[in-house]
Amino acid sequence: NRNARYEYDFGDSWIHTIKFEKIIQATVGEKYPKCIDGQMACPPEDCGGIGGYYDLLSVLSDPKNEEYNEMIEWLGGEFDPEKFDPKDVSFDDPKERFEQMNEG
Repeated sequence: NRNARYEYDFGDSWIHTIKFEKIIQATVGEKYPKCIDGQMACPPEDCGGIGGYYDLLSVLSDPKNEEYNEMIEWLGGEFDPEKFDPKDVSFDDPKERFEQMNEG
């Protein structure tokens, strides 16, 4: 199996599939791991799981919706669910995370 399943936020059950495609030659001076591609924006933190996210998208699709301005304010500005930039993805240092896990 060349996929990994990752669940973020157990309360809201955001489940991600991480697909391993190939090993590439490391570039000197580059930090790893790194994200090289993806799709769509990350749902806003604490938006209420999948159901809450769909509700949010519904409100944002209609600027005349009575909740539209409230949602824009809650988001802190505009939100484009289609936008994705791999440069915005950050990772914790895997060596540090492994050491923390082994400490207990």
